[in-house]
Amino acid sequence: MTRVWLTKWEWACCGDAFAIGDEVDFGIETRTPHAALAEMLGPELFATVDTMESHHEEELPDRVRGRVIAVHAVTQDVIERRSLRQPGHGAPPESIRTADGDERAMVGRDFGNGAFLATWPSRYMIEIEPVANTARLTSVQGVRLSIDEDAEPLSYAGEFAVPPPEQRRRSLEGWLVDIQEHA
Repeated sequence: MTRVWLTKWEWACCGDAFAIGDEVDFGIETRTPHAALAEMLGPELFATVDTMESHHEEELPDRVRGRVIAVHAVTQDVIERRSLRQPGHGAPPESIRTADGDERAMVGRDFGNGAFLATWPSRYMIEIEPVANTARLTSVQGVRLSIDEDAEPLSYAGEFAVPPPEQRRRSLEGWLVDIQEHA
């Protein structure tokens, strides 16, 4: 059995869904997992990780091919802190957004012929700090399956609601996938 680490941000955008029992073919970035993964998982769990998958790099010659025999979602506690942006760094603290006509803070794209698509930045800077020694495994049926993607609802609602300045929550960081490799 080979245990492969899959990073959430890579699979969030373009990883294909798969389930226990499916055949997979993973490109392997390294067979020596990064120290940052050790910090998140802790030494005992880190010692069980054999490889780190990547599919955003060039074509990787090192592969793990086989049948998925188990999948574990890896979550950890994080502290999410929100603070108002300072003037000159987006929206002024006393307003929902910059004044009409002030396009400094807009992020967008000019499509030509007067068509412009833009968004205003959030009034808030968001800092997310991992909480040490809080990694937890949860057995799941697969990766990117709708039954395993139950999102936690936010504790505030509405476009202009004031979020809490600090909150502790669980954050999905990735998956450990156990593969029975083909001989």
